[in-house]
Amino acid sequence: MNFGFVSTRFSGTDGVSLESRKWADVLERDGHATFWFSGLSDRPARSSIVVPEAHFEHPEIEAITQAIWRCETFPEGIAGKIARLQGLLHAALDEFCDRFGIDVLIPQNALTIPMNLPLGLAITDFIEGSGIPTIAHHHDFYWERDRFTGAAVQPYLARAFPPVLPGIVHAVINSAAAREVKDRCGIKATLVPNVMDFEKPHPAPTRNPDEARIALDLGGDDRLILQPTRVVPRKGIEHAIELVHRLGESRNKLLISHEAGDEGLDYRNQLSALAKEKGVDLRFVADRIAGTESEAMGESFTLEELYPLADFVTYPSLYEGFGNALLEAIYFRKPLLVNRYSVFREDIEGVGCELVTMDGEITDEVVGKVRRILDEPGSHAATAERNFRIAGKHFGYRTLEERLRAMVQMAVRG
Repeated sequence: MNFGFVSTRFSGTDGVSLESRKWADVLERDGHATFWFSGLSDRPARSSIVVPEAHFEHPEIEAITQAIWRCETFPEGIAGKIARLQGLLHAALDEFCDRFGIDVLIPQNALTIPMNLPLGLAITDFIEGSGIPTIAHHHDFYWERDRFTGAAVQPYLARAFPPVLPGIVHAVINSAAAREVKDRCGIKATLVPNVMDFEKPHPAPTRNPDEARIALDLGGDDRLILQPTRVVPRKGIEHAIELVHRLGESRNKLLISHEAGDEGLDYRNQLSALAKEKGVDLRFVADRIAGTESEAMGESFTLEELYPLADFVTYPSLYEGFGNALLEAIYFRKPLLVNRYSVFREDIEGVGCELVTMDGEITDEVVGKVRRILDEPGSHAATAERNFRIAGKHFGYRTLEERLRAMVQMAVRG
C-alpha cells in the first residue's frame, strides 16, 4: 500500500522527524511505499509535496499563532485567515493523495499540538470528507504546554486536536498520554514507544576519532560529556552543569548538540551564565551538527559520529514524551545519567536497563557513580552490552513492526 505521512516539517533531528522516518523504514521493510506532505522537508523530492503554508514558521501561520492564544475572542480578521489557509491546505492534501495514490494517511503530531492550527483543521476535514484510513501518531498534546490556552481557540482544539472521528486509529508514545486522551476525548489509543533499529550495525567511522576530537577543539586528555538535546528548560541542563562542576576536573567538557529551537534564547543565556559561575567548560555545538537548525556550511558532524566520541551522556530531563536520546545513548553503548522523569519511571525503567539515575538533584552518590565510570571506562562495557540487548527487545524495530501491522489492519477495516 501507499502511506502518506503529513506534518508541519520532516527535516532535521526533532523527535517527529526521527520517529516518522523509523515508521517509514518499517513500512518499507514490509513492502509498502511511503510519501511525504509537509511545509519543510529533507525527504526525497520524488516522493514529497512541500507546501510552505504547512510549516509552522510560515509568516501567515506565525501571525495566526501570535494572535490566537490566551484570548477570549480572536482579533478581527483572524477567523477568516484561518479558514482561508485551511482551505488551501485541504486542497493541497487532495492533490497529494491523488498524485501518490495514498491508501493510508499518517498525520505525525499535526493533530496533536497546534503549531499550525489551519493544518490540523484541514487534515481533519479531509479525513472526514474522504473517509481515508488514518493512523494519527501523537507525540505532544496541546494540554501538555501552558501556552496553548484561551477561550477563543477552544472550539478549534476540540475539533481537530485530536479529532474524534470514527475510523481514525490513534497512537501515543507513552502510557500517561493514553490515559489522558481516553479521559479527555474518549479515544482508546495504541501505545507505540519510540524505537531504535538495534539490529542495524553501528555506522563505520567516517573520520579518525583523534582528528574528530581535534575538530571539536578537544585535547588528548579531555573528556566529552554529551548533552544530546535541544536547549529548552524541560531538558534540565542546569543539572548537567552541576554534575560537571562537582566532578571537579577541568578536562571534562560539556557539549550540547542542539540549539534552542522555537522557545527563545533566554534559557541558553541562563545556562551560559551558570556555567561561567560554576567554572564549567560549556560548549554549544549545534552549528557543527548536520541536520540541526544551526548547521554550518563548513565541516560538520552527524549525531552518529558524535555519540562514539562521548565519554558520558547526560539526560537530566524534567519531562519527556518518551526519550529518543536515551535510546540513542544505549544504542551506542554509552554510560548515561537520566533524571527519573515520569514517563521514564512508568514506561522505561521497568525493563531493567542499568543506568545512573537521579531524582531531581545531583547528589554525592550520583557524582560518585559517574566519577567511577569516567575513571574506569572499561568497567561499563558489560553493562552497556546488557542494556543494548534489553532495549533492543523492548524498543526495537520488531516492537514497532508488530504494532504498526495491527494498526494498519484496524485502519483499513475501519
